[in-house]
Amino acid sequence: MNKQVKIISKEEVDIQHEYMSRVRVLNNQADRSWRAVVRTFGCQQNEADSEKIAGMAESMGYEIVDDEADADLIVVNTCAIREHAELKALSITGQFKHLKAANPELIIAICGCMVSQEHRLDDIKNRYPYVNFLFGTGELYRFPELLYKARVGNERFFVVEDTEGTLAEGLPIKRVSGFKAWLSIMYGCNNYCTYCVVPYVRGRERSRMREDVLAEAKQLIESGYKEITLLGQNVNSYGKDLGYDYDFADLLNDICAIDGDFIIRFMTSHPKDASHKLIDTMAANPKIARQFHLPLQSGSNGILKAMNRKYAREAYLELIDYMRKMIPDISITTDIIVGFPGETEADFSDTLDILSKVRYDNIYSFIYSPRRGTPAASMNTQIPKEIQSERFARLLELQHKISNEENQKLVSTTQRVLVEGISKNDPGMYTGRCESGRLVHFASDTDLTGKIVNIYIERAETFNVFGKVVERK
Repeated sequence: MNKQVKIISKEEVDIQHEYMSRVRVLNNQADRSWRAVVRTFGCQQNEADSEKIAGMAESMGYEIVDDEADADLIVVNTCAIREHAELKALSITGQFKHLKAANPELIIAICGCMVSQEHRLDDIKNRYPYVNFLFGTGELYRFPELLYKARVGNERFFVVEDTEGTLAEGLPIKRVSGFKAWLSIMYGCNNYCTYCVVPYVRGRERSRMREDVLAEAKQLIESGYKEITLLGQNVNSYGKDLGYDYDFADLLNDICAIDGDFIIRFMTSHPKDASHKLIDTMAANPKIARQFHLPLQSGSNGILKAMNRKYAREAYLELIDYMRKMIPDISITTDIIVGFPGETEADFSDTLDILSKVRYDNIYSFIYSPRRGTPAASMNTQIPKEIQSERFARLLELQHKISNEENQKLVSTTQRVLVEGISKNDPGMYTGRCESGRLVHFASDTDLTGKIVNIYIERAETFNVFGKVVERK
């Protein structure tokens, strides 16, 4: 049977709102408050999904809190991109056993990408008997129904439907920030890179209707949000499934046409779909951040082919050259996988060569982690861990040098910074990000959280820059 993307109708969403009302009635029957914790692992899309889970929980009468010890409901939203993320989520879930023993009415749910893998589903069924229910990424919209079932019944259940993904509108969202927002424009992936589980756990690419995206963007801007990050596994594929001539660059243009003082970011882009039209759109719109995250993964054509990335290093470098021609001050970041099966020293040298040529402001680098069910996991050319680690160290050494040198170029410049709050590492400093995405630290006698301020950069380090508040002349 061919699996299909499932578009969730308004009537089906209305049913979930009815379940929200039912749970709220249950909560109101008790003369006490009900509290929920949502723990998130993984990417920005998972964070956006957790905001929907928290929004639905709040609509059902739960107060969203941070301490699991105070909670009547715990939802663990998991990641499957690397084994480390899975093991961390399972480890934390294991710590909830004593909470369940102390409070048998506590409801524990697990969701997200990890549970859409059969071996992890079986693992949770057998090793975590205190978990009440779990649901896959395609069933997120059914969270109120599933929670109600868990509240009124005594049986455990596991819901991972066999579809290529769902698309639902009209669910409540509780945003973590009042000035920075995630805005999902599409879900899923069609690329099937040989190392990646995303197409298997999140389904096929499916774009939200432009009217829904634009309405949400307008609502955010009118509510005072200063930064909106558009999300998708491959935002450059936006619109290909909608049946009309409208692409990601067109969507960016329409969002930028909305009145307001805001900045747009987006992630993630696939190099094979990043077009000159998209770069031209960025160059023409000052509301789009001069930052581009363009995952390379490897600088070797042989490894790129083995990864099924569908582009060559030459095409990638041409795209970078065009970015720098059209947007000279653009900040470029990337993802790198070290130690992919079959990677030779020459292949790795090709990756270092591109780092030296492109001079990324920052990279997100990972040692290859086999994912069960992906083609790469069964390749017979796995790289020994000691070689992976040695190459990873050399990669970081080179990139740290480049990042420091690029950060030094900001010294004695004035940067427009969106203030995120007090620094986690130094309570005497505030922190924010400039348009290029770099972390900026500065002192202030007044709380500037959520505001856009001008910071004169006085010094720079490898991962941060430091400055003072000034008025731009």
